[in-house]
Amino acid sequence: MTGLRERKKEATRQALRAAALRLAMERGPENVRVDDIAAAAGVSKRTYNNYFASREDAIVAAVTAEREARVATALADRPAAAGLADAVIDAVVEQYTDPGGQARDALLMITASPALRASYTGTAAMIEGPLAEAITARCPGVDPLTARVLSAAVGAAVKVALQQWLEPTGPPPSPAGLVVPAGSLPDLLRAALAPLVPALEAAGRHS
Repeated sequence: MTGLRERKKEATRQALRAAALRLAMERGPENVRVDDIAAAAGVSKRTYNNYFASREDAIVAAVTAEREARVATALADRPAAAGLADAVIDAVVEQYTDPGGQARDALLMITASPALRASYTGTAAMIEGPLAEAITARCPGVDPLTARVLSAAVGAAVKVALQQWLEPTGPPPSPAGLVVPAGSLPDLLRAALAPLVPALEAAGRHS
């Protein structure tokens, strides 16, 4: 059961994320200061710094909040008959390519800012812990170390796919600064994850 202290910390984190995204959408991310976000959330700058290292991290966190847990849940919900590789890849693609409503608008904003793009791709590493737990829960025979290695590799592959999608090589961005994503993100994710299929399948068989 979550304690009061943990619930208060999560409430503060949520307030900071929400304030960061709202201000960025209203003013443009370049016009938002950490002080502005802290004030809007009703906390001090020092408290802000206990949760986020930059304004970009807070803005991006509002878009990616709890996505790692959703990937793990999506993996757990895959049919038991599905192989580990298919289950992991389908869960990742589903949760990374189905932004709705405000999240879609925020993602468009992220494409226009190099700092936000860098922060966004960096969040891929956060998938490691929740995904490793989901892998060992789905395949109890998988060694925990193996599960961590596999999940870290998945996070690295996702980061590569996101970088390719958001920072394509080719013509420079439009005058407005908007980077037009390159290709299909689901296809890029599947291509980046494809080299991991043999290892995931082997781990699934050994379980």
